[in-house]
Amino acid sequence: MARIAVYPGTFDPVTYGHIDLIKRALTVFDTVIVAVAHSLDKKPLFSVEERVEMLKKVTEDIPGVKVDHFGDLLVDYVRKQGARVVIRGLRVISDFEFEFQMALTNRSFAEDIETVFMMTNESYSFLSSRIIKEAVGLGADVQKFIPPLVEKKLREKLRG
Repeated sequence: MARIAVYPGTFDPVTYGHIDLIKRALTVFDTVIVAVAHSLDKKPLFSVEERVEMLKKVTEDIPGVKVDHFGDLLVDYVRKQGARVVIRGLRVISDFEFEFQMALTNRSFAEDIETVFMMTNESYSFLSSRIIKEAVGLGADVQKFIPPLVEKKLREKLRG
């Protein structure tokens, strides 16, 4: 039986930190489904379709990755995919408090779904999509943090 994990997030936009976590999750799982959350309450810069497309392009050479999107309850989505594990990345201590709360909430909805926390690579521990958007908006060089395609799309979107 294939070991499938779901890595949910808004990925607005995807960073090398996200990609690092996907690659490391694939050392434990056969398939990682990168699930783009609709997350309208976060007011994403990119549409769901744009985020899915960028993720597909930047992960196309990584075997075992599937990119999808979801707008329903995460545990319901995980079950529909035939998975039992949710992957969550932790950068700093403050991430843990929120992620722990979400994991316990998900467990209250579905005891059969486990959450696995993975520590980010220390070189990406300070990185967030929000910071990347701000930096690009201010004209910073972010090529070491995001793939070239993502940087191009982000600059186009912010120039508007």
